[in-house]
Amino acid sequence: MRHIAIVGSGPAGYYTAEAAQKAWGDDVRIDVIDSLPVPYGLIRTGVAPDHQSIKGVARRYEKTALTPNVRFVGNLTLGRDLQIDELRDLYDVVVLATGAPNDRMLGLAGEDLGNVFGSAAFVGWYNGHPQFADLDPDLSGRHAAVIGMGNVALDVARILAKTQAEFDGADIVDHALRALIASKVETITIIGRRGPHQISMTPKELAELGQLERAVPYVDPDDFPDEGDDAMLEPGLRKSVTLLRDYAAAPHHIRAEKPIAIEFDMFASPVAFRGDHGRKVVSGVEVERTQVIEGRAVGTGETYVVPADLVVTCIGYRTSPIPGVPFDERMGRFANDTGRILPGLYCVGWARRGPTGTIGTNRPDGYALVDLIVEDIASGLVGRSKRSGRDGLDALAKDRELELVTFQDWKKIEEAEAAAARDGAPREKFVDIESMIAARGD
Repeated sequence: MRHIAIVGSGPAGYYTAEAAQKAWGDDVRIDVIDSLPVPYGLIRTGVAPDHQSIKGVARRYEKTALTPNVRFVGNLTLGRDLQIDELRDLYDVVVLATGAPNDRMLGLAGEDLGNVFGSAAFVGWYNGHPQFADLDPDLSGRHAAVIGMGNVALDVARILAKTQAEFDGADIVDHALRALIASKVETITIIGRRGPHQISMTPKELAELGQLERAVPYVDPDDFPDEGDDAMLEPGLRKSVTLLRDYAAAPHHIRAEKPIAIEFDMFASPVAFRGDHGRKVVSGVEVERTQVIEGRAVGTGETYVVPADLVVTCIGYRTSPIPGVPFDERMGRFANDTGRILPGLYCVGWARRGPTGTIGTNRPDGYALVDLIVEDIASGLVGRSKRSGRDGLDALAKDRELELVTFQDWKKIEEAEAAAARDGAPREKFVDIESMIAARGD
């Protein structure tokens, strides 16, 4: 019998569990461990609350979670409740699927000013992550700046701009919905170092900006290269650039009909955050005008300040280091060779490759990692030993009086969240661990 521990219950974790089941069938026991009492990682706390169709992928993970040889072990934190060496002693194989939950910092002056947030924190706030539920951003100012040219930046801008009615069917948590309804933001500036041909925004998400009830996107027509150059782009990016061109060409009377402007400020590289240092609150983002040379943004020396009473940086994420696990500080992920860290210790998903790709990218990643593990077993790099696996983990948890949460417990939590939902919403998430655990009952 093979005993496998997968640390992290998001897409990478469950796709790896699915692949391991197919590789070993009944000859494997898999424990999927998570620090939260609830599964699914960024499906629950990272995917935008108004993108419920994307969250539907969790049904696939549930099928894997409900099989007899896979077990969810929630409310267990590696590095706090048990150490990596202890986990490796218990299991034949340990896979780190912990994602990249920490914001990458810009390292600019003023980044510590009030009302400057990374996207992990801000998205976690409106998605009800227990770590960020008390973030309490101040939305009373007129200007917001979102730094980044990817889909996360679009998500943040869209959430800031929506009306209450546009959140029907979304699982945005109540404390965030109330704050957003009361928001005074009138201008949302999306700041990017390069131009339209270098964005990472996909057509579907970009198109949503043009469908908002009270907001309209603005793009400077002068930011575009010759239209003929669009033919050289890959099809998805070409569609996105076409949408930007449509926004730039929109008649002025359409723009005047809506009270919120979403302005794209391209060829602008942040160099500092300005603020009222007496109150230590941000008031603007100082940027340097850039030009793109051989794909790189190069500063021109011209600077100006974008007004901003709120700033959300959407520039990427980093994996959390674990004591005893080699870590690549430059890349912000575990040091690994195609998933191998140490004999019997592996990583997958964002913890392996960094925060790139879509949710679906994690499926081939998980299957490829299991193929690698099979190869290592065949070569003797990972031996078959009489490790105790889940029995050993349960004994350790009992000895340390740890309160583990099972998948059956999670289903009770899920039922309680559904019962508490406002009209039209699929759930009202618990935003603290104590309430989650209490909801499972005795």
